[in-house]
Amino acid sequence: MKSISATFLADTFPLPFPGRAEAGRVLAGRLGAFANQNDAVVVGIPNDGVPVAAQVAAILNLPISVQVIRKLGIPGQKELVMGSIATDNVKILDLETIAALHIPDRVVDWVVFCETQELLRRKRIFARDRKPLELADATVILVDDGVATGSRMLAAIQAIRKQMARRIVVAVPVGAIQSLARLRTVADQVVCLLEPKIFFSTNHWYKNFEPVEDWEVCQILDGLVERTRERQLA
Repeated sequence: MKSISATFLADTFPLPFPGRAEAGRVLAGRLGAFANQNDAVVVGIPNDGVPVAAQVAAILNLPISVQVIRKLGIPGQKELVMGSIATDNVKILDLETIAALHIPDRVVDWVVFCETQELLRRKRIFARDRKPLELADATVILVDDGVATGSRMLAAIQAIRKQMARRIVVAVPVGAIQSLARLRTVADQVVCLLEPKIFFSTNHWYKNFEPVEDWEVCQILDGLVERTRERQLA
């Protein structure tokens, strides 16, 4: 599936995206084939991917869940990332970066340990005592607000594969060309609205790119879960 060019998107929707919710609504338009499918589930990557995923789930009338991921930042250089972790003991390390910066194994292990504690904390918060959605044999639409290095999405794909999903569709508003190419080798399908030749960073493509807090993720999930419950009882 081809991406929408920057010129075409600019003619139909103002760039940068006003915010994550607006980007999610446009993205949902590209995913219309999955609307109302009984075996389809939207999975957002917290925190920043959840507002995008929420719009996709609401418009396509699909249930929503989250896949918690934590980036492994390099101590003292938090803007640099040496990998990502996910639930189910998924760990993806950027061995080239680790070797180039001569990061000792003990430092890598410490960062993994610390981020694992934070991952588990967020998993508990977002679950809110709800039974997790069953992803076995499901079509999972995996949503984030953008793809830069792709390490978060790679970790998410591995974690969801372990849950025996039948099909994984990566869906993002914008992404770096090389990272998207890598994702296409491991996902069943990649849907991306915009693949700029010069990516810069994800926040470059949003007018409003404020961080999404934990309470906002909980509020979004609570609202969508309640809407799903009401629809089932109707």
